[in-house]
Amino acid sequence: MNSATATGATALVVDFLNTLDVETRSDLLDRPAAWSTWAGGRGLMAGDPDLARSVRGALRNVLSGVPAELPAVPLTVSAAGGDLRLVPTAIHDATSTVLAAFATVAAQEGLSRFKLCAADDCRWAFHDHSKNHSRTWCDMAVCGNRAKSRKYRARGPGESAGSTP
Repeated sequence: MNSATATGATALVVDFLNTLDVETRSDLLDRPAAWSTWAGGRGLMAGDPDLARSVRGALRNVLSGVPAELPAVPLTVSAAGGDLRLVPTAIHDATSTVLAAFATVAAQEGLSRFKLCAADDCRWAFHDHSKNHSRTWCDMAVCGNRAKSRKYRARGPGESAGSTP
């Protein structure tokens, strides 16, 4: 939800992870025309949607703390504009470009800034810009508020957040 604040490689990865919308149960990769439009809008060739789906699932697993194997993509180090980044060596489709972007961001700042919303009915990907890497929800006003409201209702009347039974 807040990928608009992310830039470059980070935004590409977050946008790719969010081609799956858990809340609406829609998957952009299930529709070849939508996948082509998504990739084309970023100046990329779509490539194989099955491979993209597999990569997206593996990346989402990694961010959830579940071990996952990513496909090998030959990468080259580029020093364009004075910044080191990884770029696909041979294939320049959307999936290999996303993998290169993911590897670049992971090498520069680690994986702890990439997160999936803690709300089970959301799981939206976002880049955590908080100073102490403590963000839990994609959007405090939506998912965070829902979670806090559920927790409040579950406590029952008269119980405070810090009270013990």
